[in-house]
Amino acid sequence: MTASRHSLADLATRFGLQMRGDGSQSIHGIGTLETATRDQLAFLANPHYRAHLANTQAGIVVLREADADTRRGACLIAADPYVAFAKIAALFERTVAASPGIHPSAVVAASARVAASASIGPFCVIGEQSGIGEGAVLGAHCSIGDRCHVGAQAHLVARVTLVRDVALGKRVLVHPGAVIGADGFGLAFDKNHWIKVPQLGGVRIGDDCEIGANTTIDRGAIGDTVLEEDVRLDNQIQIAHNVHVGAHTAMAGCAAVAGSARIGRYCLIGGGAGIVGHISIADKVTITARSLVTHSIVEPGEYSSGTPIQDNRAWRRNAARFKHLDELVRRVQQLEKEAKQ
Repeated sequence: MTASRHSLADLATRFGLQMRGDGSQSIHGIGTLETATRDQLAFLANPHYRAHLANTQAGIVVLREADADTRRGACLIAADPYVAFAKIAALFERTVAASPGIHPSAVVAASARVAASASIGPFCVIGEQSGIGEGAVLGAHCSIGDRCHVGAQAHLVARVTLVRDVALGKRVLVHPGAVIGADGFGLAFDKNHWIKVPQLGGVRIGDDCEIGANTTIDRGAIGDTVLEEDVRLDNQIQIAHNVHVGAHTAMAGCAAVAGSARIGRYCLIGGGAGIVGHISIADKVTITARSLVTHSIVEPGEYSSGTPIQDNRAWRRNAARFKHLDELVRRVQQLEKEAKQ
């Protein structure tokens, strides 16, 4: 299949961008500033890559107005080049339209409802009283438990498991290996052994959410675990029971959120960050990578914890002194007291 071509003028008009250069300059692919050819588009969003702009071979570059004067060829000027690039790059995404219908190897319960326009792939299983919405796509080996709902145009790529009582909104994208609606980690210790606490709730996921590969979202213990609309989860994230995640929040890989935590809207959670249970995080909070959040955050802003990387010998010396910090503080306080006297 021949890739479609798009001219500078066409792209400027379609995406509402200012252009500079020959409007007939066209591209049929995407590349980086370092690797792009004359037939490809690149972008400059991170100032760390500004040095590559002068020598790039890209036919068109998307950049900010402040960088436009140093670009000798065709360019598109955007307030946010990364957002503009994302929209343009979608023109070159290779997707195969799924055919409506149920594959002969799929197993569908008698009480399940599958829209005629939905596509159910090989070896899928759909449980009792579950519903698959218009245009939804279930890739191979997806397992939909009892009383689940998959919204219109949702896409479960492959090997996705909805255990039970899970509701996905419209246009939700779930990547392979994700498990939604498994038991939460509820245990009560009775004298000398653990008793499992029944997990009686479900999971509700809003429209336009994305769930990464091998991410797990536990169902609630009593109420539901909730992701509001447009929440984006990376791969291998753990969301525990009764967590509530506000709309438009994004989490990077390997983050973990303990039970009953509430995360606000428009938050950014860095990779490997941990959030303890039963706390609240305000709207528009950024948690940097590998941070541990142990108490509620009530004000928007950027928060960090942990020890930044350093030379190993220096780190070992500092680590050896950690246990003396309390002693050091007490000595300083005593010296300050003596100095005042």
